[in-house]
Amino acid sequence: MMSRSGGDALRAPASCGVRLQGNAESFSRSNVASCEKDVFSKRKVDKFYTSDLEWTEKIPECPVYCPTKEEFEDPLVYLQKIAPEASKYGICKIISPLSATVPAGAVLMKEKAGFKFTTRVQPLRLAEWDTDDRVTFFMSGRNYTFRDFEKMANKVFSRRYYSAGCLPATYMEKEFWHEIACGKMDNVEYACDVEGCAFSSSPSDLLGTSKWNLKKLSRLPKSTLRLLETAIPGVTDPMLYIGMLFSIFAWHVEDHYLYSINYHHCGASKTWYGVPGHSALRFEKVVKEHVYTNDVLSVDGEDGAFDVLLGKTTLFPPNILLEHDVPVYKAVQNPGEFVITFPRAYHAGFSHGFNCGEAVNFAIGDWFPLGAVACLRYAHLNRVPLLPHEELLCKEAMLLNSSLELEDLDYSPADLASHHSIKAYFVKLIRFLHRARWSIMKSRACTSVSPNYHRTVVCTLCKRDCYIAFVNCSCYSHPVCLRHDIKSLDFPCGSHHCLFLRDDVREMEAAAKKFEQDNAISKAVERQAENGDDMYSYPLSNKFQNDVEDGYFPYCEINVDLKPEIATMTSATGQTVEYGHNSLSHNTGNF
Repeated sequence: MMSRSGGDALRAPASCGVRLQGNAESFSRSNVASCEKDVFSKRKVDKFYTSDLEWTEKIPECPVYCPTKEEFEDPLVYLQKIAPEASKYGICKIISPLSATVPAGAVLMKEKAGFKFTTRVQPLRLAEWDTDDRVTFFMSGRNYTFRDFEKMANKVFSRRYYSAGCLPATYMEKEFWHEIACGKMDNVEYACDVEGCAFSSSPSDLLGTSKWNLKKLSRLPKSTLRLLETAIPGVTDPMLYIGMLFSIFAWHVEDHYLYSINYHHCGASKTWYGVPGHSALRFEKVVKEHVYTNDVLSVDGEDGAFDVLLGKTTLFPPNILLEHDVPVYKAVQNPGEFVITFPRAYHAGFSHGFNCGEAVNFAIGDWFPLGAVACLRYAHLNRVPLLPHEELLCKEAMLLNSSLELEDLDYSPADLASHHSIKAYFVKLIRFLHRARWSIMKSRACTSVSPNYHRTVVCTLCKRDCYIAFVNCSCYSHPVCLRHDIKSLDFPCGSHHCLFLRDDVREMEAAAKKFEQDNAISKAVERQAENGDDMYSYPLSNKFQNDVEDGYFPYCEINVDLKPEIATMTSATGQTVEYGHNSLSHNTGNF
């Protein structure tokens, strides 16, 4: 699995080969003399109308929640409770009933002695978003302590406003969009995706010892990410975001459409804009048609804008969304407040001055349907996934299957809704993989079958993650998922292919069959099939249309009928295994 996405624009620091030295004040334009256009100079972008900023007053506020200390006990229980209402807005704000007794500055300067970070330089302008004019963020090359960055940021603020105090959020919002369009500031610095945590480890700090300490969130009992065996910074472990006046977080959606939770430790406010997940495709359509020109889109169709947005450098005023009937909501986040973004909710925003926030992703049971959508879109773009979706789904489903065998468990309506999502998508996955194995064995596309001891591997061809089964070649360097025509594979090591299969697949199929005894689950799976849902079968969406005529039915017994010749292959454990005579040993003959 790859590391957390920080935005594609940072993989190649600049189209002009720019590397910045020093801070935002001292950066010299001579460093970019080789560029056709100055990467920082502002220009009028006609498609973004910013002369009249009255639209800033027309964006409604997102919901704000003020839980009691009792309701605040478990974050995932509370978030599960408010999600049906709050998710309609894409973002919401939660005001903590607990306060940190050790400030973030003290944590980062004393508890974490030696803590330093580098920043990214962000051009403070709008772009045409065509071949010649895009926005790229650069690494500054300068290390700061928390206190040094605060001094620099406060100096920038006081020079502009002749004050060190906070200014009204409505005023700062208009100031930001005016500055972006035609102001005199060239660039700002932003320390984003900094590994670390600013919650105190002191036993006397009530917030730091609570479950809302973001370092603890991913390991809570209701957290799906607790099942990951490897930590992912920013996803399972929090990251810090240390900003200054007008630091930007561009329009983006979370990796794998995960939830995110952001805590504002200290400093000036942030303004957030959020678009509900149910309007994500409309958002992308507007961006594709009214922000980007066709020459910046690398792929056609609805994934074109999604692909460019993954770069996390696209900023435009949200009035363009309002004009095209895409709902947008606003939050002004202050110290001591959490902002939640819901699955598939696009969001963006900026800082009003020096501040420090902390964020991490999380997932609960209701995330799996949208997580499946994200995996499908990554496959369309041939992008390596960040999370092992199939592994997480299977593990969560098997744990749920075990818990359902216990009696007298009292589940809340929110729990039952999560269980429904897990069961339905698990059944769909198991049905697809069973049918794919049946087809592979019927066609004699594999010469052998071996146990799969891997946790998750990534398909060489489409980059989808494989947990239950995959096919590999003679040299074990080309794992392929069951969504491809195995007989047509042409690897240089030869035509012998081995099917690797988890030895607990029978237990998984038994669990799926048990889930289908629930009428609501079987109907949900039938509806998905009727709607042509290819969530787990792409790119083999139409491959199995004749299977019924060939005698296939769900969960039928699969007879292993290998090619007559003996195929000697080395298993993943390094042992040589011989298969032949059209059969396997008795304990692996059916699966």
